Amino acid sequence: GEITPVFFGTALGNFGVDHMLDGLVEWAPAPMPRQTDTRTVEASEDKFTGFVFKIQANMDPKHRDRVAFMRVVSGKYEKGMKLRQVRTAKDVVISDALTFMAGDRSHVEEAYPGDILGLHNHGTIQIGDTFTQGEMMKFTGIPNFAPELFRRIRLKDPLKQKQLLKGLVQLSEEGAVQVFRPISNNDLIVGAVGVLQFDVVVSRLKSEYNVEAVYESVNVATARWVECADAKKFEEFKRKNE
Repeated sequence: GEITPVFFGTALGNFGVDHMLDGLVEWAPAPMPRQTDTRTVEASEDKFTGFVFKIQANMDPKHRDRVAFMRVVSGKYEKGMKLRQVRTAKDVVISDALTFMAGDRSHVEEAYPGDILGLHNHGTIQIGDTFTQGEMMKFTGIPNFAPELFRRIRLKDPLKQKQLLKGLVQLSEEGAVQVFRPISNNDLIVGAVGVLQFDVVVSRLKSEYNVEAVYESVNVATARWVECADAKKFEEFKRKNE
């Protein structure tokens, strides 16, 4: 037969917590290998690799900050180390990585495979970005869902267009919704997988960006990404579909 450990205790009374943590260390799975577009990266490798799987805006409402969450896949992170952002092919120095515990945050001196780092994001980091110590590769398997529902978003106060655009850009970077701008007009169309996401966006626009917006129906049924190696043919395709 199989045995599954079950722990009973109370964090409020600090009873059983140490046993639960010890059990987690003993039985939790070790960091797993992860596939890239060129090879498989093992957690035991010496060189650092990691990928961004989440972006969260306004974690600190006082500073309107954005944090990118990166999972360490291999190697060791050390404060101040230089890493290659593969998508941009640029080297960046990471000296202010964060770790989070409930509502508290603190700076990280070092991190190992399986750890999660918070990176300050000023619009240069995207979900799926890979960071290495120079090797040009990209981690795969990070989902990016095509939206199935679409709404046109409209301001109640036209003077707050700038705040609306800023809010939509930052919220779309989190991956919850996607924002589309048709070639033929200046509409802002929000695409989502579920109806609840529309309500969340409007609520966060109001509370975090002081923008009141409403949705209108739009004659859009689907959205697809189009790629073409021939730039001339791609421009011709766009003209025919305007």
